[in-house]
Amino acid sequence: MPRFDSPSVFGRLLDWEEGGFCFISPTEEFTGTRRYLDRTLVLETSFVTASGRARLLDFFAMRPGGRSKPHRQLLRLIEGVEGRVELRIAISPRFDYGSIRPWIRYEQDGLFGAIGGAAGLVIWTDAEMGRAGLHDLEGTVVVSPGERVRLSLQFARPELLEGPAPSQPSAEKVDARLDGTVAWWRAWARQCRAEDPRTEEALRSALVLKGLTHAPTGAIIAAPTTSLPETPGGERNWDYRYSWIRDSAFTLRSLRELGFYKEASGFGRFVERSAAGSVDELQIMYGCGGEHRLTELVLDLDGYRGARPVRIGNAAYLQSQHDVYGVLLEVAAARYGRDEIVSDDYWSFLTQLIERAAEVWKKPDQSIWEVRSEPLHFVQSKVMCWVAVDRGLNLAERAHLPCDLEAWKAARSEIRAAVETQGYDSERGVFVRAFGSKDLDAALLLLPEYGFVDWRDERMVRTTDAIMAELGGDGLLLRYIAHDGLEGTEGRFLCCSFWLVECLARQGRVDEARALFERAGAGANDLGLFSEELDIATGGMLGNFPQGLSHLAHIQAALALAECGDGR
Repeated sequence: MPRFDSPSVFGRLLDWEEGGFCFISPTEEFTGTRRYLDRTLVLETSFVTASGRARLLDFFAMRPGGRSKPHRQLLRLIEGVEGRVELRIAISPRFDYGSIRPWIRYEQDGLFGAIGGAAGLVIWTDAEMGRAGLHDLEGTVVVSPGERVRLSLQFARPELLEGPAPSQPSAEKVDARLDGTVAWWRAWARQCRAEDPRTEEALRSALVLKGLTHAPTGAIIAAPTTSLPETPGGERNWDYRYSWIRDSAFTLRSLRELGFYKEASGFGRFVERSAAGSVDELQIMYGCGGEHRLTELVLDLDGYRGARPVRIGNAAYLQSQHDVYGVLLEVAAARYGRDEIVSDDYWSFLTQLIERAAEVWKKPDQSIWEVRSEPLHFVQSKVMCWVAVDRGLNLAERAHLPCDLEAWKAARSEIRAAVETQGYDSERGVFVRAFGSKDLDAALLLLPEYGFVDWRDERMVRTTDAIMAELGGDGLLLRYIAHDGLEGTEGRFLCCSFWLVECLARQGRVDEARALFERAGAGANDLGLFSEELDIATGGMLGNFPQGLSHLAHIQAALALAECGDGR
């Protein structure tokens, strides 16, 4: 707390002994199941023991107006359902990624303050809790039907905990925040155009994407975790708690197609602010507050199941990825097409992007996949530069905006000609990963998404088949098969597999698409959450979690099946 990219309070995922945790579990043997309350991100865990049944509700408190005045509060409520269940509660906060054992001070009945470094935590509970030394709290509770025990964990600046005792929550206030949070999520979900079972299925992914939004700025992060490995025990461990322009633009498109329009405007303004209205300040990613400097550091933590290094920050913010121009113009075209007027300042910013795309497309870059090897002339990056110029032309002509029309048209034609010759293997009749290469890349499945080629164009159909055959015969795809500057192998990328579903569906191959959708969808956990990748050998999850890119591709695939006559 208080932000996605803040140092952790409970980080046991990355260091079992030193990371810190908040533990609630029956004291006797039990079985457990989990689900989200309908159309919310309120998590319900049911415990069944020999003596009874209880449930645990976990949620961040939400409310209207929370963008400017968030609660910054995690609530955990234990309820008795049947019989009697005894549960143990243990709270061991460890600030700054496990490096600080905070001093836990007793304030008054049920109220404690945890102070250490630049962080503070107000802990309140109506359970009987005692201090276990200076740094931990523990206790046991017994619940019977109709009884509820409450635990509140709320962020506070440490200096505010040094004076008089902080205000004490109450059972009534905590219960009201549960009701308010459920109502808040369901009100948001009601905007969804649930006209088809597939659309309803996609709503769970939409809720996840909403949960990855930093409301004060409009930023959408890639995932709320860092350093969950893409290779078990390996070095492919990255910090995804930041806002990638590309991923966020994909997210906005998916939410918009489900009927959630407000997020698009918020993110558009976030990019303009973060880039300071200048293409020279544009990065591929930012902190969720708009920060530019995301210096990559290594922490002295054990890592998830021994996967090291554990990284915070992400050096990819320094990379050159040319697709960013296209995705920003795609966002702009969608915004203007709905209800926003292109102001002079905004058009000046967009014009810079278009002209930069018309210039840099001739240069190599690190691509959508952020390779840490030498840059190449990636075909998908070239196509996105084409998208930037194409969408700019469409905007200019539609709204009678000033531009060098002939120069832009010439650039658009030049990019297309280069891709269709140098980015195309005429012997096999397929698009390729990079100019001069014979390799394939799953990102090529996005070419028809942006109108560069029709879904049913013979070249695209052959490319789809080749990708399916060479990057994953079972339909669960690798991103590519090529050296990328790192050791170790990767798992199957779920977003790529869902892109393949959309391609197949829009090519009229609905049966194939439906079968693959079910296969890729089985990669979710019991809550419907997707990781970045799957370990094909074990079925286990790889990479950061939950992964926004996987969820937004899931939405696009579900909508494609719904639109293309999937009879389910």
